[in-house]
This record gives sequence, structure tokens and C-alpha cells, in this order.
Amino acid sequence: METFIHAYSWVDIHFLLQGLWVTIYVSLISIILSFVLGLIFGLLRYMKIKYVSAIVGFVIDIIRNLPLLLIIFFTYFGLPELGIVTNQTAASIIALVIFEGAMLAEIVRSGISSIDPGQMEGARSNGMTFGQAMYHVVMPQALHNMIPALLSQFVSLVKDTSLATIIVLPELLYHAQIIYSQNTTYIIPMYVIIAVMYFIVCFCLSMFASYLQKRFKMD
Repeated sequence: METFIHAYSWVDIHFLLQGLWVTIYVSLISIILSFVLGLIFGLLRYMKIKYVSAIVGFVIDIIRNLPLLLIIFFTYFGLPELGIVTNQTAASIIALVIFEGAMLAEIVRSGISSIDPGQMEGARSNGMTFGQAMYHVVMPQALHNMIPALLSQFVSLVKDTSLATIIVLPELLYHAQIIYSQNTTYIIPMYVIIAVMYFIVCFCLSMFASYLQKRFKMD
């Protein structure tokens, strides 16, 4: 018990909170950008545009079958070889957006495909363009169906930020490692506290998703 008390000193907690902020920052930026990328790629696959949809599908299948760690290594060590200089934060965000965007693209495509084609046909017969019908009729229903899968993927994204500790991203897990490397008796207390912090972040994300799902249902 005394070990836990010493491990949770204000200095250590403050240091962990700094790492938690980096985790949240990287997660939020990655969630927004990956959702936009997934939405675009998902729509392109759904629309079945000649050649374009096939190429997009091929790229998505490749990315989905690669380990995220490999993509992180490539963005941090490989991109500079191509003349694109990145730091730990940028490389982590790029890797997460690429990987999660591919995952979300399939969720978006499946969500749109789950909507009765008659919805689109009815909207088009009432004079709407494809874009208007998709935005006003199909997509709101598809998003409601997608929320559980999107939530699961976003929670995975938050947890996947811990992989970026391999390129020394100063996120939560990396800060915890620094603390217990100075005192090995702090290993268990550090893993307990970061587990609690990850749980709080993911639980808040779950609550927000439940709120959105209720709003979509009411609308």
C-alpha cells in the first residue's frame, strides 16, 4: 500500500496527466481525420465508380491487412527517406489516420449498403440529386446503424496510441515507463493508474456515442 501512495505523488500524477493529454490530443485529431477519410473512401466504394472503386478497395484491403506498428514505423522512418519530414506526433497521427481510415471505410460502406435501396430511389424520384439524397435521407439512417461499430473502432484507436511509444511519442504509456524505470517497485501502481485513465477516456467516448445514437433516433 505504501508503494502505491509514493507512486501516486503529485509530481508523478502530473507527469502522467501530461502524457494523457498527448494521448487525447493524438486520438481526437486521428478520430476526426480518419472518419473523414473513411467517409470518403466508403462512399467511393459504395458508388462503384469504374476503376476508382476497385483501386480504392484494393488499397483499403492492403492497409487493413498490415500491422499498425508497421505503418507507424513507415511514417516515422520511411517518410523522411521520401523527403517528408515528420516528428513523433505527426507520424503517429498519419499512421493512425491511414490505418483507422481504412477500417472506417468498410464500416461506412456496410452502413450505407444496409439502407434499403428504395430510400435512395424514392428521394431521387422526388427531384433530389444523388448528393442531396445521400446527405438528407440515406446517410442519417446509415450513421445511426454505424454508431456501435464506429464507437468500437474509435475506442480501439485510443488504445492503439500506446503503440506509438515505440517511436518515443510522449503519450501516457511512455510517461508511465519513464516513472517506473526510475523505481521498479512502481510498475504495478503505474499500470493500474494508466488502466484507470484509459478506462475513463474510453467510457466517456462510449457515453458520447450513446448520446449521439439517442439523438439520431429522436430525429
